Amino acid sequence: MTISSSMNAGVSGLQVNASKLATIADNIANSKTYGYKRVDADFTAMTLGSNVGSYTAGGARVSTFRDVAANGSLIGTTNSMDIAVTGRGFLPVTPASALANTGAALPLRLTTTGSFYPDAQGVLTSDSGMVLLGWPADANGDFPALPRDSAAGLVPVNMTHNQFAANPTTEIGLGINLPATATQAGGTGDPFELSIEYFDNLGTTNSMTAVFTPQVPGAGQSNTWTMEIIDSATGAAPIAEFTVVFDNTTALGGSLLSVTPVFGGAYNAATGDMNVTFDRGPVDINIGTIGSNDRMTQLSSSFAPISLSKNGAPTGNVIGMEIDANGLVSANYDTGFSKVIFRVPLADVANPNALEAMSAQTYSITRDSGDFFLWDAGSGPTGETIGYAREESTTDIAGELTALIETQRAYSSNAKIIQTVDEMLQETTNIKR
Repeated sequence: MTISSSMNAGVSGLQVNASKLATIADNIANSKTYGYKRVDADFTAMTLGSNVGSYTAGGARVSTFRDVAANGSLIGTTNSMDIAVTGRGFLPVTPASALANTGAALPLRLTTTGSFYPDAQGVLTSDSGMVLLGWPADANGDFPALPRDSAAGLVPVNMTHNQFAANPTTEIGLGINLPATATQAGGTGDPFELSIEYFDNLGTTNSMTAVFTPQVPGAGQSNTWTMEIIDSATGAAPIAEFTVVFDNTTALGGSLLSVTPVFGGAYNAATGDMNVTFDRGPVDINIGTIGSNDRMTQLSSSFAPISLSKNGAPTGNVIGMEIDANGLVSANYDTGFSKVIFRVPLADVANPNALEAMSAQTYSITRDSGDFFLWDAGSGPTGETIGYAREESTTDIAGELTALIETQRAYSSNAKIIQTVDEMLQETTNIKR
C-alpha cells in the first residue's frame, strides 16, 4: 500500500538525517582537534518501482565518508618536533604499545600531523601514544637502499641514536700574511710558525702547525716560501711540503702566483685547497686560489694571522632534534654542531579517502585505498615536512552550523510525514464507523 511506503520513507528520512546530525556533531566536537578530517554524509534515493496509477516510496539511504585528502591550515608551535605535512602525504607512525612485542612487525599507521617528544628511552612519542617512524642514518649520515613499498625498514625515531658523536675536522682555512722582506737578499731565513687546533675522529684535540721558511736569494728577492705541514698526532716530522711563490707585479703584487707540492699532498687550483692526509684522515687546508689575495698574501714586513677557521667539534651530547623540509631529522649537540640521524619518509596512497580511520587521527591501509609508497619528503607527489607546526582541523564551524539548521529542518519535515501518514491511517480506520 503506497500510504504505508510513505510511512517507511519518513522513517528512513529520520534515520539518514540522524546520521547526518551525528557527523555534524563529530565535526563540531573536533573543530580544535589537530589533524582531524571532517566527516560528511551523502544521501542516495532508494527506488522500489512504480505501477500505473500508483507509486511506492523507497526513502533514502545514507553513506558517510571522511575527507582525508583535505588539508587543514598550519599553525606555528614552539616544539621542534611538532610536524605537519604541506600537501599530499602521511607521516608513518605506530602505536607505542606495539613496541613491547619485539617479535612482531610494527603495525603501520598514517597521520598528517603530530606532536612528538622523547620518552624515557628517547623514542619520539606523541601524547596520544603514537611513535614516529623513520630510517636510521649510518655513521656518515647516509642512508642505505631500503624498500619503499614496505614498512620493513622503518624503526622508531630515537633521540639516543648517536647520543654521543664527534665532528672531526675536515676543513681548515688559513688567512695569513707573510713578510715580503723575509725573501730579500740578506734575510735571516728564519722560519715562521702558526699552529691551529683540530678535532680527530674520536673528538679529541690535536694541532696542525704550518711552518713557513723563506727562500733567501743571493741577490734581489725570491718571493718564494717552503711551507711544511706538521700533525701533532704523528710527531714532529712534516707530513706534507709545498713550495709557494707570490706575485710581485704591479697589478697582482702580494697574491699567490703558484703552489707546487713537494711531497705528502696536492693543491687544487680551482678551490685553493691543499689536500693533506692527517692521522685522522683527509683535511683540506684552504690558502686561496692563484691570483687571489683573500687568504694567503705576502706584503710588507709583518707576519700576521688574519683569519683562521676550521670545522669540526669535540664529542657532544644530544640536546635537541629538528626536522627539515626533506624529512631529515638532525640531532643538535651541546658542542654546537648538528648531525643527520634519521629520515622520516612520507607515505602516499592512490585513494586517501578510502583509508580506514583509527584512533588519534591516524589511518590504516585498506584494499580500496591502494598500496602505499614511501617517498622522500618534498619529492614525487608528496609535500614537505614542516617542523614547529601542526595541522588544524578541517572543520568549518560556519558550514557545520548551517548544515545543522538544514538537518534539523529536514528531520522535522520527515517527522511531519510520519505524523501526516498517522492521521491518514486514522481517517481510514474511521471509515468503518
